[in-house]
Amino acid sequence: MLAQTVTPVSVLVTTVLFAVFLSVTAHVAARNVLGDVDARRALYVGPLPAVVSVVGGGFAVPAAVTVTVALLLDAAMFRWSYEQEPRIVAVMTVIHAAVTVLVGVVVAGIALLFSTRPT
Repeated sequence: MLAQTVTPVSVLVTTVLFAVFLSVTAHVAARNVLGDVDARRALYVGPLPAVVSVVGGGFAVPAAVTVTVALLLDAAMFRWSYEQEPRIVAVMTVIHAAVTVLVGVVVAGIALLFSTRPT
């Protein structure tokens, strides 16, 4: 097995890609709850939870702490970006978490299928 080196560039790229992924799924959640919304607002939601996740994983912070902090930041960013009442923000956050997990499982499954293909 090849040794893998963690570089600042690899951490930055991982964080940016995860932030984009979370922003896209945040837009899906916001559209589901609010209807037609500006996609640029979702760009504010993804970065902070992505940073928390990458830093939490890098420093081996327990998953319960990392996920809790990421979800609280997610809700705070939804509230700030979309200016909605707390009940709506809670629904958006739960839907965002569900959409993120579902899309993540599908993408991981596709990646697994491709990794097992014959060469």
